[in-house]
Amino acid sequence: MRKFFSRLACAGAFFAIAAGLSASASAVESKPKPTVEQRLDAMEAYFTNSDPSIALKGADGKIPTGLTTATIGVPGPGHNAWMMLSAGAVLFMTLPGLAIFYGGLVRRKNVLSILAQCFGVTTLVTVLWWAVGYSLSFAHGSPFLGGLDFAFLRGVDAKPNPDYSCWVSQNVYSMFQMMFAIITPALIVGAVAERMRFMAIMSFVTLWMFTVYFPITHMAWGVDGLMNGVFNPLAKIKAIDFAGGTVVEMASGWSALTLCLIVGRRMGFGKEHFAPHSMVFCMVGAGMLWVGWYGFNAGSAVAADGIAANAFVTTTLAGAVASGTWALIEYFVRGKASVLGFCSGVVAGLVAITPACGFVNPTGAVIIGLLGGIIPFFAVVKLKSWLKYDDALDVFGVHGVAGTMGLFLTGLLADPEVNPNLLGMAAQANGLAKLVGHGLWLEQLKAIGVTFTVAVVGTAVIAYAVQAAMALRLSAEDEDAGLDLAEHGEEGYIL
Repeated sequence: MRKFFSRLACAGAFFAIAAGLSASASAVESKPKPTVEQRLDAMEAYFTNSDPSIALKGADGKIPTGLTTATIGVPGPGHNAWMMLSAGAVLFMTLPGLAIFYGGLVRRKNVLSILAQCFGVTTLVTVLWWAVGYSLSFAHGSPFLGGLDFAFLRGVDAKPNPDYSCWVSQNVYSMFQMMFAIITPALIVGAVAERMRFMAIMSFVTLWMFTVYFPITHMAWGVDGLMNGVFNPLAKIKAIDFAGGTVVEMASGWSALTLCLIVGRRMGFGKEHFAPHSMVFCMVGAGMLWVGWYGFNAGSAVAADGIAANAFVTTTLAGAVASGTWALIEYFVRGKASVLGFCSGVVAGLVAITPACGFVNPTGAVIIGLLGGIIPFFAVVKLKSWLKYDDALDVFGVHGVAGTMGLFLTGLLADPEVNPNLLGMAAQANGLAKLVGHGLWLEQLKAIGVTFTVAVVGTAVIAYAVQAAMALRLSAEDEDAGLDLAEHGEEGYIL
């Protein structure tokens, strides 16, 4: 009898399991399957850098429940590889590019201080970016600042975030943007080179990132940012900034001018000749910056697509034209074209084309490069001597002036044939599409005004706060001895 009931129980369990499996199979079979055409359309979206889910949307604009393809939510290997290389190229701009460029421009006794400041900023900003920086810049929030959804890179994994790319892993995108966050405050240290204390710089940068960089980044590039005219359908300021005219160049340039005015001039300024200690370093560093700038500008397409290709071309043209223009002006004004002139010119041209590179055609790039060689030259050579401010490495004259000019010219020269996003859905919704070629320059002026205000006011408040907590600059004795020994206990050269 026991055997009978035992066998009966086993049989019942078997039929229950079989029924469950059958129900599961029916459920799986009942899920809608994409057609061959839908799968092909989703695959083609990879090559056009568009949203693969569009192929699955019905007449009501919605995707039927359960309908998906293998390409949705998966990073595209080519685009992902391009963005990882671009991120490395942007870091290369800071370490070693900017460090060597700036290091060659200071006096021999201060070369290590520049290298230490670039390294210090890199490590500091990396930690800030992991903790809250990426989230405050790119998470959904207000028009002025993002929220904390991505704090400590929570949820930032290999899946793409369609707010910014359907084909690039969000963790890769976050690292690419982190390299921008690193180089921007590193640029500022050039204005106060040879006299500001290392710990004062680190304290300043920490506060500056929260007060200036994160807000401007969210406003310009955040999906719900105030000034993101290309991708935010509710943007109040319909500005366009492809690779950082506001976020990097204006923010660093105008902050640099403000900070150097507060810190004060170097000892002997106007009386001694502060010649660069190594023009070889300067030239090598400038070349590294130019190479890295391809990742900076072309990488800002967030895809290996036609827009990235255009940015690659326009970056090359503007940099070369500005470099030659600066040196040519020197030749006519002074009778000699200097290596420093070539280096300064190429950086100014690359700065000027940064906000425009993915929006203008090659002819527009040549125009920007030409003006990028002329206007910053007079800012560095004439304006600085007239106003007698000590911007040690001409951060304002190159980045502030060229960045502001480039952002304005972007509004005049933007070409929808180069970048269809200028006529995209968000641009149609917020009115940007109607402004291209007909008043976009006014929106650019609004963005310039917001960036200028945040950078100058924020920098002034922070600088005076740090000054109240600790001395901004070294003692006269330590400044005379050099920052290398006074701050780091090392010498760049031992003969």
